[in-house]
Amino acid sequence: MTPGARVAAAIEILDQVRGGIPAERALTAWARGSRYAGSKDRAAVRDHVFDVLRAKRSLGDGDGRALMIAVALRDGWDVDALFCGQGHAPSALTDAERSPVSVTDAAAACDLPDWLWPLWQDSLGDQAEAAAHAQQARAAVFLRVNTRRGDRESAIRMLADDGILAVPHESVQTASRVVENPRRIKTSQAYLNGYVELQDASSQHAVAQLQVPADARVLDYCAGGGGKALALADMYDCQVVAHDIAPDRMKDLPARADRAGVRIETRTTAALASAAPFDVVFCDAPCSGSGTWRRTPDAKWRFSEDDLARYQNMQSEVILSAADLTGQDGMLAYATCSVLRQENDAIIDKFLKTRPEWRVLYREQLVPCDDWDGFFLCCLTRDNSNL
Repeated sequence: MTPGARVAAAIEILDQVRGGIPAERALTAWARGSRYAGSKDRAAVRDHVFDVLRAKRSLGDGDGRALMIAVALRDGWDVDALFCGQGHAPSALTDAERSPVSVTDAAAACDLPDWLWPLWQDSLGDQAEAAAHAQQARAAVFLRVNTRRGDRESAIRMLADDGILAVPHESVQTASRVVENPRRIKTSQAYLNGYVELQDASSQHAVAQLQVPADARVLDYCAGGGGKALALADMYDCQVVAHDIAPDRMKDLPARADRAGVRIETRTTAALASAAPFDVVFCDAPCSGSGTWRRTPDAKWRFSEDDLARYQNMQSEVILSAADLTGQDGMLAYATCSVLRQENDAIIDKFLKTRPEWRVLYREQLVPCDDWDGFFLCCLTRDNSNL
């Protein structure tokens, strides 16, 4: 495909997304119906679509053509070469289309829905605009070194042998930032042999804050694909059990654990009670994902006030259930990849009113930036002083 043809494909997909089709579904349908498109073509079209969705309000929130023109003008592309009407490229720009988009509304400039902007400001204060602007750009790709296999420097050298350039993260000791050829990671020897795992630096930082005691029994209560369970098993000399209410999400975990050289037991919800209590329960609760919206920008525009209320109900239920599985002297870690106070501090405050025997040990909110995604962590334990 020519560069112009890739832009035309992105326009078609963006129009479908504007009509209500989720971005991933529209991209998958296009790829299946476009057998002529190679892997580089599919990646380029995907990048175009996601670049627009991260910033569609500040780009004018128009149809697919208008949005692709706006992003091309914003980023200094050669619009006359891309919009030329030849080789399946879109037609040439009109004089009116050559005018850059101008946005003055704060919520639009920060690419957030109007209803969410006040909550965003309330949650992040003087960091609100910077965090929103960080979500307008692509996120960096980070790797976690599996210390059971080797150290970070040897993993970086192994990646370089496959043409992947990575550099150490400035403040997270297990993390590396990929700066060249991130799409080669899953075919690299470092990945296939278990030296590295894909994981954002924020998650790695959070796991490192837990300070899990030796030989502790640890439950990753909302494990999903198991990334944090793998990090726990690698970083600490502990026994890790992984659980998710939808067990299919963990289907790849045994193979990933074997590749990393760690042992992780999985348990169904029905089997958890007999395995409790645990010394540490890590509870990465379902959430809006607002701290990671640059990775899933379509989710930002689909998120509603009803969704927020639904997540808050789930989060309150999850933390109560997780607390019941935590030993008397154990630690409960509540986490989300959200930056919204309503999903973080408000959930903790509500929990403490319901369970006054608990107290906070540690609380931290990471804000989206070049170094990591947004992430919230609160570690709690029971106050046994009156027992």
